[in-house]
Amino acid sequence: MLPFSAVQRTPIWLCASLLAACGGGSGTAPSIAVEVTAPSAQAPVLELQTPLPVGATVELDAMPAPDATLVHFSSSAGLLSPATASTHQGQASSSLLGTVPGQHTLRAEVEVAGVRATSSTQTFYLRQTPVPLEVLVPAYFYPSTGSDWTLLASSVAALPGLKVTAILNPSNGIFTNANSRYLAAGRDFVHAGGQLLGYVHTSYGSGERTLADIKTNIDRYLELYGRELISGIFLDEMSNKGSTLEFYQQLYRYIKAKDPSLRVVGNPGTIPASELAATADALITFEGQAANFAQYDPRKTGGWLYTLSNSKQGALIHTASTCTAMQAALRTAATAQSNSGLVYVTHRPYDYASNTGNPWASLPSYWASLLSSVHALNQGQPLPNC
Repeated sequence: MLPFSAVQRTPIWLCASLLAACGGGSGTAPSIAVEVTAPSAQAPVLELQTPLPVGATVELDAMPAPDATLVHFSSSAGLLSPATASTHQGQASSSLLGTVPGQHTLRAEVEVAGVRATSSTQTFYLRQTPVPLEVLVPAYFYPSTGSDWTLLASSVAALPGLKVTAILNPSNGIFTNANSRYLAAGRDFVHAGGQLLGYVHTSYGSGERTLADIKTNIDRYLELYGRELISGIFLDEMSNKGSTLEFYQQLYRYIKAKDPSLRVVGNPGTIPASELAATADALITFEGQAANFAQYDPRKTGGWLYTLSNSKQGALIHTASTCTAMQAALRTAATAQSNSGLVYVTHRPYDYASNTGNPWASLPSYWASLLSSVHALNQGQPLPNC
C-alpha cells in the first residue's frame, strides 16, 4: 500500500491557504493537533453491521484547519467509508461498518507541509448480532407433588416460542440411583418443550473434587436419567482463573466424547480469564444481586466477552425483590453492553456478608411475569405491566 502522503495529494489552492496559516514561506513547521471526536469514550457497545459515525477535529497552529485538509482514519473493526475525509471548519467525518466483534481502536492522521500528526487512539466495542434470550432456571427444589416443577412444565408448554432450560440437581449432583420423582418431573418438563442440564459442582478446580469424582457424576446423569432427558451438564463452582484451564479442558473433552451435542455450561459467576471460554459452550459471567447487575460492564475486563455470541454467556440474578426490579434486570441483560443471552431473575435473596438465604429454593413470585417479559423482549415488544 502506498504511504498516506502519496495516496491523497493536497490541491494547489489549498497549499496557499496552508502556507498562509503557517506564516507564509517562513519555514516554521506547523503545529498540528488531531483529536477523535466520534465515537466518544462514552459510546455504547454497538452491534456488527451497524453504521458507526466517525469524526475528528484538526487544528493548525491552534486554529481550525483550512477546509479540505485531508484526514485519514484507520481501524481494524471494519470498513471505513470514506477512509480519507476532507475537513470543513476544522472537522472531518466518516462512517465505519463493523465486521469484527470485540474491542477496537480508531485513529486519525493528518499530514500538512511534510508534518504528520496522529491522534490518540479511541477505544470502542462491537458485539455479535444477538440471539433471543433464553431462561436458565436453577431448579434446585425437590419435585414433590404440586411443586414448582409442575409449574415449570406448564409454563413451558404455554410459551412454545421461548427457550427455557432447567438445571436438574438431585442430591447436589452426587447420587448412585435415579430418584423417581426427579425422573417424572424431568420427563414432564422435557415433553413440554424444556431442556435439562445435570448439575455437577467442581470446587473451583481446586482438587477438592477430583476429575474422577466429577466424571463419575457426569456418567450417573447419562446412565440413570438418560440422554433423552439430559441435554447437557452444568459445571457449578467453576474457577475464573486461567491456571485451571487444563482441569476444565479435560472435563469439556470428556463430556463431548460422550456426545458432541451435549451442552456444557460453566458457572464461574464472574467474568473469567478469557482462555476459559474454550472450556464451555456457555459461561455464567454474573451471579449476584440485582443491584450489582445494574453496574455489570464487560468492558472493565478488556471487553473480550464481546467476541462471543450472547448465547455463550449469561447471568443468574437474585435479590430482585419486585416485578419492576426483575424487569429492570432483564432490560440490562438485553443491552449490548451486558450481552447476556442466558438469564434468570428471582425475588429470593442471598446476603454474601452473612451467608444467609437461598435464592434458588423456589421459582420467583413473579415467575409468569418473568417469562412474559423475556418473551416480549425477544419480540421487540413493550414489557407487560407488573
